Amino acid sequence: GTPPSSIPWLPVPPVSSPPIVGPLGSALSTRFGARPVAMVGGFLSGLGLFLGAFATHMTHLYLSVGLLAGLGWALVFTPSLGTVGRYFPAQRALVTGLVVSGASVSGLALGPLVPLLLDTYGWRGALLLLAAISFNLVAAGALLRPLPVPGESLGPPQERPGLIRLLRHGPFIRYALAFVLVDAGYYVPFVHGAAHAHEVGCDEHRAGLVMAAMAAVDGGGRVAAGWLAARPATPLLRHLFAWAMLTGLALLLLPLGTSFGGLLALALAYGFCAGAVVPLQFAGVAEVVGTGQLVHAIGLMQMFESFGSLLGAPFAGWLRDMTGNYTISFLAAGAFLLAGSLLILTLPGFFHTSQGAGGKEGSPAPTPNG
Repeated sequence: GTPPSSIPWLPVPPVSSPPIVGPLGSALSTRFGARPVAMVGGFLSGLGLFLGAFATHMTHLYLSVGLLAGLGWALVFTPSLGTVGRYFPAQRALVTGLVVSGASVSGLALGPLVPLLLDTYGWRGALLLLAAISFNLVAAGALLRPLPVPGESLGPPQERPGLIRLLRHGPFIRYALAFVLVDAGYYVPFVHGAAHAHEVGCDEHRAGLVMAAMAAVDGGGRVAAGWLAARPATPLLRHLFAWAMLTGLALLLLPLGTSFGGLLALALAYGFCAGAVVPLQFAGVAEVVGTGQLVHAIGLMQMFESFGSLLGAPFAGWLRDMTGNYTISFLAAGAFLLAGSLLILTLPGFFHTSQGAGGKEGSPAPTPNG
């Protein structure tokens, strides 16, 4: 049979993978290096999509596309981002912005491509072609050349102590909790934006245009925020706080978009600010824990964030069912974002300029008490 409702979630992001995948990716990278882990992740992502093409039940799709391919994408994401952060310590925010902007580009490309593939080849053929694209991640992973960090070596003795130190690291725990709250609101407009557009009177074409515009400026926001944060005048954490606050405020204003023009303008503002948060979030990890723990910290961040991202959109949907519209849903999501932003104020490096992990030379991780 044909499971039509399964197709919209084909491009599952790494954040929707099981929470353990982030720490698993970082531990494997520490043990074997980023290159082989990313290559294996690329293979698993392609394999999951390939097997999904032969599914005969929805459960098969959840296991192949949702679990196996999601695992593969996450195993590519963690070591790749951690490695790039080590390549360019002086320009970490800008480089991270350029790297994560690739997700926006691929999202824009897949938006019109997937329906075209479905119409032309059916859902099985579409999965096979997407699998062929994902297998290219193996070659991309082979291009990674991890740089050693002083005091850090590959091998099992470093795996558990590194993770345990981070779990006892007060500033990192506050940073991770901040993004649990941020992610609880962050994805709500991307998940429920089209339904809200229909709710205020937009037809299918205009609702799609609102979502496409929000996704398009997301990539621009990622690059712009990375470029601005590369200027040494202001500490990176202050940039992150400002963009997260702006994202929360834009989300609070979304219910005011009761016409197509108003909703489009607010969606553009939200998409740009939301995109700006992404590179600074990952570059900020190095500011909090140091370059030596960057891969472990990114993996744990993924684990913590997954709880917020997986709960936020369903909670917003429940609020919509309870109230009859999305106003309270967007207000609650904005409140989550603002609450997470305020936690960034408690981080040690916020109120003074530091030459720590985000500086040109990098630094070792702070002590567990911060």
